[in-house]
Amino acid sequence: MADRSGESLGKLSDVIVQVRGTDYPQVTGMVAAVGGRQVYVPVEQVLSFDADPLPLSSARLDLRHFDRRDGEVLLRADVLGHRLIDVQNARLVRAQDLELAIDGTEWVLSGVDTRAAGRNPFRPVAVPHGRSCRDWHDFEWLIGHQRSARQRGPVARIRRLKPAQIADLLEDASKEEETEILGRVHDDPELEADVFEELDEDLAVRLLGARTDPEIAAVLALMRSDDAADAVAELPQRRRQPVLDLLPTGQRAKVLTLLGFNRTSAGGLMSMDFVSLPSLATVGAALAKVGSATALQPEALTSVHAVDESGCLRGVASLVTLVQSLPDATLISVCDTDPVRVGVDTDVMDVAVLMTDYNLITIPVVDDERRLLGVITVDDVLEVALPEDWRRREAAEPPDARYGDAR
Repeated sequence: MADRSGESLGKLSDVIVQVRGTDYPQVTGMVAAVGGRQVYVPVEQVLSFDADPLPLSSARLDLRHFDRRDGEVLLRADVLGHRLIDVQNARLVRAQDLELAIDGTEWVLSGVDTRAAGRNPFRPVAVPHGRSCRDWHDFEWLIGHQRSARQRGPVARIRRLKPAQIADLLEDASKEEETEILGRVHDDPELEADVFEELDEDLAVRLLGARTDPEIAAVLALMRSDDAADAVAELPQRRRQPVLDLLPTGQRAKVLTLLGFNRTSAGGLMSMDFVSLPSLATVGAALAKVGSATALQPEALTSVHAVDESGCLRGVASLVTLVQSLPDATLISVCDTDPVRVGVDTDVMDVAVLMTDYNLITIPVVDDERRLLGVITVDDVLEVALPEDWRRREAAEPPDARYGDAR
């Protein structure tokens, strides 16, 4: 950094930006090394970012030690060389270079280059012309800086991603990155529960195990009953009962029931979250119940089960059949009254074969008296049928992935 005459005033150490919600981060100043201390230089004092050294309008500097304020991020210390979430492509990438640009009357952080840098990647100034940067809005901060977290959290772009994509990010993250990703997700409890359902079992156990019993119970309360049971089964023995005691009554009863079944059987695979109505209920009533079942996974809503007063399964109707039937018709009249079904001891591979043979999205699980106990969905079957390392495989991209956002 130099004055108008070119005399050196100090060495540029960093560039300061202020987090501003969904707007581009605003450049508010520089950190300069002057006489062995780090001092603040306001951006208004910088004449140009294109020159080297950076020319300042005045040689007068405030020599008090720089103290960062809430919401401020240092581009060199916090961003360059650190990993970011590439929200557009749902992966972790490293910020190799940054682009500063004029937006009206202010300088902003406008872009990121994630390719290997051809020059010193820690020089926090505008990239040379010709370097191709992507828009900053395609990325999510992942810098581990607590004092700016309050400003970054409410507009976290990571919440645009699907739970499975966030789970993939966590499985590729360092422990520090895990903490920050989970911190963003934690603000949406439903999303957090969905992410834990998608996680590799070992990672889910480790991340849950680091939490208190009430925190674990809060996540499990929002998970599907079968996934919650699997998570409880993997907890250390001493923690299972305290966590179970903290679950809501309904969820606790389901989890305890599922824990009594072998995990390699239909009983261990099934979910106790499904839609059932009395056989003589109307099709309209069945559709209304499906519409109000917002807590159930979509796969579980593709079939409606007709039961008698004892809870015995009398028929199954697909959602398509219901939509195409008269609202006043009885449920049983549009059901398959001899549906494919399995018992709790049926081997999971036999379940997979049945669902494949009959092109089923769900299959009911019944006891010896045909009482409906639960439902197995196709995604649960795929998890046990796919190779053990399926989570580690690169997902296939859609054919239009390289052509930008759909219009």
